[in-house]
Amino acid sequence: MPNQLSIPFKKTYAIELRQAVREHILKHHTDTHPDAFRWDINRWETLRKDGVGGVVHVDRVKAAISYHAQLVFVLTKLPPDIGLEIPYAPVFDSSALPINLSNLAYERSAVLFNLAALYSQLAASADRSTPQGLKQAIAYYQNAAGTLNYLASASVPQLRSSITPDDMPLELTEAFLASLEFLMLAQAQECVWQRAVMDNLKNGLIAKLAGRVASLYGSSLTKVKEASPSIRHVFPSHWLAHLETKQLHFEAAAQYRKSVDDLEANRYGEEIARLNQALLTAKKGYDTARRGGVASAVLHDIKSLLDNVQKSTSRAERDNDLIYHQEVPSLSALPPLQEVSVAQPVVPAGLADPKAAIGNDAVIFGDLLGWGAKVAIDIYKDRRETLIKEEVVDKAQQLNDTADKTLEKLNLPAALEALERPIGLPPSLLKKAEEVRLEEGPERVEASVENVRKLAKRNMDILNEAMDILDQEAEEDESFRTEHAVERLPSHEANVELTSKEERYRKILQQAADSDDLVRRKWAEWEKSIGQLVLSEAELEAIVPSSTLTLAQRSSRPGATATQTHARTLRALLESLDDFTRERAECVRRAKRIADSEDITPRILKAASAFAQWEEVQPAMLEDVLQTELDKYEEFIDNLAAGEQQQEVLLESISDRNDLFLQSRKDDTSVKERQHALQSLDLAYHKYKEITRNLDEGLKFYNDFAGVLAQFMETCKDWVNMRRLEIRSLTSSMQSMSLRSPTTSRVAQPEYEAPSPPGEKHRAAFDLPPPDSDEWEAMELPPGPAARPGKRTR
Repeated sequence: MPNQLSIPFKKTYAIELRQAVREHILKHHTDTHPDAFRWDINRWETLRKDGVGGVVHVDRVKAAISYHAQLVFVLTKLPPDIGLEIPYAPVFDSSALPINLSNLAYERSAVLFNLAALYSQLAASADRSTPQGLKQAIAYYQNAAGTLNYLASASVPQLRSSITPDDMPLELTEAFLASLEFLMLAQAQECVWQRAVMDNLKNGLIAKLAGRVASLYGSSLTKVKEASPSIRHVFPSHWLAHLETKQLHFEAAAQYRKSVDDLEANRYGEEIARLNQALLTAKKGYDTARRGGVASAVLHDIKSLLDNVQKSTSRAERDNDLIYHQEVPSLSALPPLQEVSVAQPVVPAGLADPKAAIGNDAVIFGDLLGWGAKVAIDIYKDRRETLIKEEVVDKAQQLNDTADKTLEKLNLPAALEALERPIGLPPSLLKKAEEVRLEEGPERVEASVENVRKLAKRNMDILNEAMDILDQEAEEDESFRTEHAVERLPSHEANVELTSKEERYRKILQQAADSDDLVRRKWAEWEKSIGQLVLSEAELEAIVPSSTLTLAQRSSRPGATATQTHARTLRALLESLDDFTRERAECVRRAKRIADSEDITPRILKAASAFAQWEEVQPAMLEDVLQTELDKYEEFIDNLAAGEQQQEVLLESISDRNDLFLQSRKDDTSVKERQHALQSLDLAYHKYKEITRNLDEGLKFYNDFAGVLAQFMETCKDWVNMRRLEIRSLTSSMQSMSLRSPTTSRVAQPEYEAPSPPGEKHRAAFDLPPPDSDEWEAMELPPGPAARPGKRTR
């Protein structure tokens, strides 16, 4: 049995690579088809067969490095999570259930771990009885240490950032890997020490080499002891005993070799002091080896050293007592042992430069748009949509609403049109009425109200159906736990995340229902007025009173000139306000046209290509490109901001001029009635637009939210299926235990029982009195059915 340790492989299993990659491409790369990457998927599957470890052969080193290089490139094209479950068993228990993570960075880290394990096993299998074998072992151990160092510094951070802390495999934590790295360096340094002994180098140099071996074994052991208990428990107990034994062995060996160096320099007192220290350390190491169950070769080594030290100590003390008579100093008075470090972590060239490891081979998914660039494009589209909606569309609508409310408050333009057109209808009103008539306004509103109601009910039905599924599972769970008395988390505790989400969704739907009710009340209030807008022109004219005097007739009255002047000025101001409204509408249309026609993909690809081909491009690295592209919409935002200031000034002028206009007018009942009728119809038009906009928003909300609720219901179904699988598994286990139990191997057959008189059997079973008995009045009945824990009541 060898006196050095090698790292076992992390066992892995077959994965559904082809299906996961195809589904990811179909879902996230709609501009291409998975069949275009058939070669890439086949190549990936082929590389994985030989690249994940499991076979100790020098050729597998190149296979693992090549596979790792391809994974590095793949992770620049695909996100870590593509829905591919990757299993790896614990390193020291290959028969245990594997740790499954849907993460490509996990695959990369595990491949690197198994590469380090392969190097360590190749080193352990080398013939260390020859100089060439020692040289080979040293190189392999240094490569193993370098691979572990690269794993901890380059791959583990990527893995840690892409999973939750609870999912981080203990064998891939920094403390665990650092302990293994120090172990590999210690064993490489031990081979250097062995070569020095074999070549009969000076004892002082051999002592320095041995001291470094002891320090490295000590560092490996310290990393384990300083780690969390969960990480310490991953290591087998005999490993920790091996590390401590080796540390003590080489501490004793260093002191022993230094004592020989002191003997050769005639420092007999120092020789004895170092031999005494070597003897104490070797005894401690021998006791640790015996108790810790280390390999027999390690126990033999420490025993041989202990025997040599004991013999040398007896000889040195005898010679000093009889011949030299030198004073034996204390250990603290001796010069400290120096160390010489030869072994260093060596990162294989194929890891340091993955591109070189690929060589002339084609990279996997070389033609696929990188996931970082893909995410950056999606981020840009989302930001652009939000910017246009909130900063352009909504802002323009807000300015329009402000203008409309101001005019409504001032009773414009109805007051002006009632004076300018004493008979007939203003063209602006006719145009608005025609718009409502062509859209079949009332019918459209009624249909939208009904559609919103149906969609709201459909959303609530989906949510209730999802909760019915959970309720049914809660009943099954309670029945199972009551019948079998097993320890299993009750449904109302296990599904708390789902029920919390349901409460949030139900609250959203209730808020939407309140908004719907507000819109329906608004429609009920304005239905009659809006209905008048679809009347013919003659019918409209009939319901709008006409004034008896024209503006020309009124001009002959005192003060009429001032009224006419104010009216003309007010009309000009209103036309300017209409110009602002049209300019805003054109601004919105231009912004939407640019957004609909632009394609940012070439710009992103060009920016991404500026980075190294093998560098993982994160969306944040393209932030300046996104911002530059969004800056072109600042023109529209600035235009609206300038228009807002101009509109504020204009509305103030309209308000002031309207005051003058009203003051110049004389009381005229017919004009006021006409003004009121025109104002009512104009306001009805604006309410119609407001109600239709509210209903369109409601339709969009319920259609979008239905998808969210459908996904929630699928999540509930998956959760219930998982719980039912647990029940079947527990039932199967209990049945297996029952079959194995000798007390249940035979089913007792009931003896023949004579039939009971009518009513007696029922009473015997439930201990109830006869139906017409007076005992019922004094009998305590069991409580009625209560809501089970976890079951919702609606």
